[in-house]
Amino acid sequence: MATKKKMTKKQRRARARRIKQIIVIVVVLIMLIAAALVLRGCKQVPQIVRPVVVDEYHELIEQVAEEFELEPAYVASVVMAESSYRTDAVSNVGARGLMQIMPTTGEWIASKFEDEYDDEMLFDPETNLKYGCWYLSFLMRRYDNDMTCASSGYHAGQGTVDGWLADPQYSEDGKTLTNIPGDATRTYVERILAFYEVYKEIYA
Repeated sequence: MATKKKMTKKQRRARARRIKQIIVIVVVLIMLIAAALVLRGCKQVPQIVRPVVVDEYHELIEQVAEEFELEPAYVASVVMAESSYRTDAVSNVGARGLMQIMPTTGEWIASKFEDEYDDEMLFDPETNLKYGCWYLSFLMRRYDNDMTCASSGYHAGQGTVDGWLADPQYSEDGKTLTNIPGDATRTYVERILAFYEVYKEIYA
């Protein structure tokens, strides 16, 4: 397999300019849509998507995503939705790091790699991305590469998603979610799918 060449400073600057241009275009489009909805009397206006781009993690995400057969844009979207690229992020339930991994989940995943586990490991970007991508890849395989189901599972747990899929009220075919009942999970998935459209351009 061919190895990737490191980008020169000039190429990185050019890429950074391109990324900023894409984000500006997307934000302007969403603002125009929001304004149009307001004029039509719509009470619910979509949240403006302003995805963070951290050059420090750009190549690392590409490498880890490739290792676990994931799209870098999808991984970047999950990181954005989970922590907004804050390595020190801790949720109110104790999830940690870039991909907000719970210590119990981290310990379980560490056992798959036969790693010596410590909760502080989850604040290390490489370890966090490795464990998070392993789990995301596990969910993508479980749900036949359905991003909506995998993202829902990452947020609400695979058991919860399995229950939704078994309920005709939420899934017509038992494989795809036509409706996500939980408001928090539904909003989470919507954010990931919106971020994904932006990151697809950035990682193209």
